[in-house]
Amino acid sequence: MNLRDDARALSDDLVQLRRSLHRIPETGLDLPRTQEAVLAELDGLPLELSTGDGLSSVTAVLRGAAPGPTVLLRGDMDALPVAERTGLDFAADNGRMHACGHDLHTTMLTGAARLLAAHRDRLAGDVLFMFQPGEEGYDGARHMLAEGLLDAAGQRPVAAYAIHVLSAGVPSGVFGTRGGPALSASNVLRVTVRGEGGHGSMPHRAKDPVQAGCAMVTALQAWITRTFDVFDPVILTVGTFHAGTKQNVIPDTAVFEATVRSFSDRAQARVKDGTVEVCRGIAAAYGVGVDAEFSEVYPITVNDDAAADFAADTVREVLGEERYAPMRQPLQGSEDFSRVLAEVPGAMLVLGAPPAGADPERSANNHSPLAEFDDAVLADGAAVYAELAARRLAV
Repeated sequence: MNLRDDARALSDDLVQLRRSLHRIPETGLDLPRTQEAVLAELDGLPLELSTGDGLSSVTAVLRGAAPGPTVLLRGDMDALPVAERTGLDFAADNGRMHACGHDLHTTMLTGAARLLAAHRDRLAGDVLFMFQPGEEGYDGARHMLAEGLLDAAGQRPVAAYAIHVLSAGVPSGVFGTRGGPALSASNVLRVTVRGEGGHGSMPHRAKDPVQAGCAMVTALQAWITRTFDVFDPVILTVGTFHAGTKQNVIPDTAVFEATVRSFSDRAQARVKDGTVEVCRGIAAAYGVGVDAEFSEVYPITVNDDAAADFAADTVREVLGEERYAPMRQPLQGSEDFSRVLAEVPGAMLVLGAPPAGADPERSANNHSPLAEFDDAVLADGAAVYAELAARRLAV
């Protein structure tokens, strides 16, 4: 099978599909137009198709000509609530945007389905295609797993792979992965400080929740730097802080929320309890009440060592040594593909896709309203998806 050459022959079709998806971004678990576009693209292929009950997922099974194991390939489909400012002639105008490149993931996975379907007579086993909504904070992978994803082919997959594009930080067309932790766990710390309001000129007659809340924010940062090893880091960023209605009124409450990231089970357990304890301690010192809640969103994405090595070897053999650069450290982002990898050994790969001619260190990052992605990576992305499945089935 010369899947790379076959993928190049699909290049124009892949670009057209990606740009059409880019124009119709949808968020959350319900992506009716995106689901319709994927089903139309897969129509006519020898696939067993099913859709989700509680979400707009698409599951497709390709049966090989001979019996064998099952390999899962995943592409997420949802966009972000970001107003696009790229100025591209196919930019979205509905206040949403494929700012994380999921339109590329969906396109590459449909391309892989076409490639593998054309060579199904040479496959010993089955390929399970996972088109997933709701990655951006809606835990779509968990929903698909609950609806029986891993049993869709009649047997659980022996391996699972996903590719995620990056609009910055990695040169266009270069793949990377690593064994062990590949992306962080994602958590949310929500804190409500309860004081007693009063006149801004007489703070001694009130219990100021703003002052106490600010102390919590700074104390949390100090606690993290003095608690966690720099080689097993924790990241805490306060993204919202709300209090008050007027400059001379001390409010009754102050509310803030933080994202918390960790890269090991040990650090995760410690930060979960410790952040709440810090907030309670500061509240006691200031004589105010506090409700502090630590919620786990996505677990750590942990790549299987052997699967990551297999993926790296596949990229090198298919595309050349210069197209692979190992991930030296995990990414600080988080992924619900972690839930699949907790059930099935596999790996997530990254693929550099900054716009053509751009400096990867200066181009707009994923989630930016200015993020752009290079269509030139689509064919090779589809080829790598297909090669991962075909080669793993041949093991």
